[in-house]
Amino acid sequence: MNKTLIKELSKIKTQEQLQEVYNFGKDVLDALAKSSFKVGDGVFVVQKTKKTFGTILEIKQKKAIIQMRGKQYRVPFSMLEEANI
Repeated sequence: MNKTLIKELSKIKTQEQLQEVYNFGKDVLDALAKSSFKVGDGVFVVQKTKKTFGTILEIKQKKAIIQMRGKQYRVPFSMLEEANI
């Protein structure tokens, strides 16, 4: 992380400001994830200590529709990990 960014982040004084930075970071992560996945990709849905394999059926604005264990689920991109199988 560059020094300027660290310096600016250290200026955060309130919980609301920190929440705003957190939300922005989450949006950036979602955008990066969305651009790296495509329909038909095999993915792992990550839940704390558990990973479940699934296949992307559809990509929405903030979530993907995943076929997993015989059902379809709407999963945020932040919970998806590429499955290199």
